[in-house]
Amino acid sequence: MNGTKFRTDLEFATEMDQRDPLGHFRHRFYFPKTKNGEESIYLCGHSLGLQPKTAQAYVEQELRDWAELGVEGHFHARNPWLPYHRLLTGQTASLVGAQPGEVVVMNSLTVNLHLMMVSFYRPTKTCHKILVERGAFPSDQYAVESQVRFHGYDPDSSVLELTPRSGEWCMRDEDIELLIDREGESIALILLGGVNYATGQAFDMEGISKAGHKKGCVVGFDLAHAAGNVPLHLHDWAPDFAAWCSYKYLNGGPGCVAGCFVHERHARSVDLPRFAGWWGHNEATRFQTGLRFHPVAGAEGWQVSNPPILALAALRASMEIFGEAGMDRLRRKSESLTGYMEFLLRHHASPEFSIITPSDPRHRGSQLSLRIRRRGRKLCEKLAAEGVIGDWREPDTFRVAPVPLYNSYRDVYVFVQCLAAALAE
Repeated sequence: MNGTKFRTDLEFATEMDQRDPLGHFRHRFYFPKTKNGEESIYLCGHSLGLQPKTAQAYVEQELRDWAELGVEGHFHARNPWLPYHRLLTGQTASLVGAQPGEVVVMNSLTVNLHLMMVSFYRPTKTCHKILVERGAFPSDQYAVESQVRFHGYDPDSSVLELTPRSGEWCMRDEDIELLIDREGESIALILLGGVNYATGQAFDMEGISKAGHKKGCVVGFDLAHAAGNVPLHLHDWAPDFAAWCSYKYLNGGPGCVAGCFVHERHARSVDLPRFAGWWGHNEATRFQTGLRFHPVAGAEGWQVSNPPILALAALRASMEIFGEAGMDRLRRKSESLTGYMEFLLRHHASPEFSIITPSDPRHRGSQLSLRIRRRGRKLCEKLAAEGVIGDWREPDTFRVAPVPLYNSYRDVYVFVQCLAAALAE
């Protein structure tokens, strides 16, 4: 589909949907309905992904085993609960480009970021800064600032922000590398979003990892808006750690259990400080008492508690669909679908809005962020009432995500027509 010459008529969208080799996956998800009982135009997968139709059966299986087996379900359930999280290990490793021992599904995103910073943010008097992007998601800002304060430093002097050039919305790769080269000796940790939640900019994670390590910095990524959205090769890119949630592009459900990556070079770093818990302890002696903590090798050694089985079951339903679709195919459709949306928006160019997401497909995923100059929130609410669902962020940003796993070209066409009509009122 890439390289296709886009057109502005509805027939083009229909033709593209008929030719789409991934189009059948759309029917494996539930869509919110409009007041007329029709499927909504759902472009909010960057906030909460849709429910796979198989999720209910996966969860009900565990509920049945709980009802029939009680505690014995840990050993004798259809999918025993003790090793249940490992049913997701291979799929997760494949999704983020990691070795199986480098990933684990556990906790929530911010908890995982805190656990990673406990181990990997080790400030000194001369090297205590954390590099983040300006406009990082608030939860990340809170986590970073609290870690800095926990170590006795002042966020005003220890949190260093990447800032776009004057008049620009997104960071330039060369500016990021220049800042790391200039400030690297004082930076203890680089912690950036793989994809910025507000602008939709995808960062050069490989280049940032290399630049950071060259200056002796620890490098980590928040992949909340990257996992399941853009191709990832974490093992080869070699950041020290990464963490992500599973309820956005991964469709695991609200508050779903998150994921974590620790590069294999740290697999047996038992000397790294960590907040320990029994699920990270050596399995052979996990249930014995009076023993010192001996972490499992790899990312699983950072587990604290046993995982929530019902949440894992829902996530399995979606991850199996990802396995069938494949990130390479999803990425090709994503570039085409998002490019088509950009094409239509530019066809309806208006002083009332501008696109702040990079136009280069290499620097974005399945998201376009629109700056709405007037009445933005009211416009977003009006569209939602009509069954066109995106996401409004103050003060002026409307974020929409044509997700390749379940969105269609017709979805994109209808959205742009509705947006243009609302702006013209």
